Amino acid sequence: MTHNLHDHTHNQTREGHSGGQDPTSCHCPGCRICEGYKEATADQKPRSGDKHQGSHIDHSGHEEMFKRRFFVCLLLSLPVLYYSVMLQEWFSYTAYAFPGSDYVAPVLGTIIFLYGGLPFLRMGAVEAENRKPGMMLLISLAIVVAFVYSLGAAFFGIGEPLFWELVTLIVIFQLGHWIEMRSVRRASGALDELAGLIPSTAERLTDSGETEDVLVDDLKADDLVLVRPGASIPADGIVQEGESDVSEAMITGESTPVRKESGDRVIGGTINQDGSLRVRITATGDETTLSGIMRLVAEAQQSRSHTQILADRAAGWLFYAAIAVAVVAAVAWTIALGFGIIVIERVVTVLVIACPHALGLAIPLVVAIITSLSASNGMLIRNRIAMEEARRLDTIVFDKTGTLTRGEQGVVDLLSDGSKTEDDVIALMAAAEGDSEHAISRAILSEADRRGVTIPSVSGFEALKGRGIRATLSAGAGAPGDGDHAKTAADSTIYVGGPNLLSHLEVTPGPEIQEFSDAAASRGEGVMYLIVDGAVIGAAALADIVRPESYEAVTALQEMGITVAILTGDSRAVAEKVGKELGVEIVFAEVLPEDKDKKISELQEQGRFVAMVGDGVNDAPALIRADVGIAIGSGTDVAIESADVILIENDPRDVVSLIHLSRRSYRKMQENLVWAAGYNVVALPLAAGILAPVGIMLSPAVGAVLMSASTVIVAANAQLLRRVNLREDYG
Repeated sequence: MTHNLHDHTHNQTREGHSGGQDPTSCHCPGCRICEGYKEATADQKPRSGDKHQGSHIDHSGHEEMFKRRFFVCLLLSLPVLYYSVMLQEWFSYTAYAFPGSDYVAPVLGTIIFLYGGLPFLRMGAVEAENRKPGMMLLISLAIVVAFVYSLGAAFFGIGEPLFWELVTLIVIFQLGHWIEMRSVRRASGALDELAGLIPSTAERLTDSGETEDVLVDDLKADDLVLVRPGASIPADGIVQEGESDVSEAMITGESTPVRKESGDRVIGGTINQDGSLRVRITATGDETTLSGIMRLVAEAQQSRSHTQILADRAAGWLFYAAIAVAVVAAVAWTIALGFGIIVIERVVTVLVIACPHALGLAIPLVVAIITSLSASNGMLIRNRIAMEEARRLDTIVFDKTGTLTRGEQGVVDLLSDGSKTEDDVIALMAAAEGDSEHAISRAILSEADRRGVTIPSVSGFEALKGRGIRATLSAGAGAPGDGDHAKTAADSTIYVGGPNLLSHLEVTPGPEIQEFSDAAASRGEGVMYLIVDGAVIGAAALADIVRPESYEAVTALQEMGITVAILTGDSRAVAEKVGKELGVEIVFAEVLPEDKDKKISELQEQGRFVAMVGDGVNDAPALIRADVGIAIGSGTDVAIESADVILIENDPRDVVSLIHLSRRSYRKMQENLVWAAGYNVVALPLAAGILAPVGIMLSPAVGAVLMSASTVIVAANAQLLRRVNLREDYG
């Protein structure tokens, strides 16, 4: 999948929180400043010379901004607390008096309000302008009410000022947002980690064979680079020379290094292990696989799921609920005791404690974590709704060729007539096929290599068009390993080919080999015969080999109660053989490309919730039709463009991981939503003073502490997802 991702998303770049950027392209899940300004500026045209394109706030360094303002406000709040009359009464001390000491709290309180409260006031204004009230508007109302009332109390004697409560609120809000931004940054670190995989420089080979250090950004397609042991591959390319193991764990999640040699593709950002490689660059910059992955990850982080939409609506509802409770509390306390400071305290406490911090963070933080987890485990989520819906899947339909099978021929059975061992038979067949580039030749050579047999030398190689291969085995040569009976006494002519070769040579196999051939044909397998000196002495059955991972994937899915089906255009005999081998009962065979989506519809009409897993152009309609479309990453551009989820590796076990991750992440979302909503159900009546008759009254500062504690609990619960090891979920 080294070239299929770079054209499938808009060109989005992520600078995180380290530099300036357009607020509409900010990828900070849960960042209220970014989210609000994206809504506010969505319909605005960029102004010339305005680097923020219509915004009035710097969107860089949000975590650092809240951290800086927190410490400044904390420092300034200490004198305010020291001179608070209420705290002096509580702790029985008298503050040091000097001319103007009565103005310490109003002056510093005003500075903290303007400096520390500015981000919240700005975003509250955005929410009011967009008519989408939420967290920031609630915070703004709380601190504005407290500030205005305190000024009136300090200068006009209308009551007791709330400056110490006000500054405490703002400090706690700053702390909460700093913690939130840090949590979001850590959770959404997938893009930063991916970006860090690319080295800054590369060793480019010149025409004279010398190396020169160049910036990776200066590399161009067709450049030849030297990748030393332990170095990162600077860009996508093809190995021109050398052999080495390459670690692709950071891209695919597979811990075992992959052997690379001449002609193999390599992915930029992966790490060369033990040998030197000369790599011809094929893609740079935004066209590399890694850049494509980063864009898809960014797209996934910004897309919205059903649960996120529900949480956003709940935050809006909470605003109205808080206002209603605040009004009821104000009226009730005014009737009971008359208008005074206690009324203002109840209103402020209600507005503060109702702040939907936890509700707003419940989903984005989980999304950021699962996006990071999925990307680091070889799964790219293009559609978050599909990711969320994957938990409901009860039927998985796999395309056969290239998905459950390798999409290439392999030897699945072997037979000797008894004159030689099976190892001798495959060795002689491999000797004859040694100079051929045909797929069947590669399958035979691969089987010989798997068995570890020694391949004898042959001469006089000749391809018989449409029939097979002829070669000459020298006297004394053979397939050593089983004794002298494998040797030849004189030059022998050997043939390897299919049924047409038998007809051409007018040779008839023995009964045992004929029975072997008939059985293979009934299973849809091809048969290659070995003929030595006019006698058929062995045969090999070839078929598309089932991936070893497919057995584990199918078994795991069935243990989860999920029905597995196979959908293919191959013959029924071939399809049913694969189905029987894997234990799959539902097999759709001989299906025309234009009819594949109809089979998905038939399953959906039965009330099934269906996923389609495929890799070809003819799978695209079925991928779109399915409730969840899953494309194998090495498949075609059309298949990837049609899918909701892309599996970087050709590993069907990743479907199991996808479902596990969907179920676990949805559970975390639900837990966070239940906590955030339940907290407000209990907290709002307490803030209004419902337990005042029994002596329980929450101050605005205590309300702010409870609100922050709720946020921390939600964040900690989401972080538990990081303990998930998806690779252990197989089987």
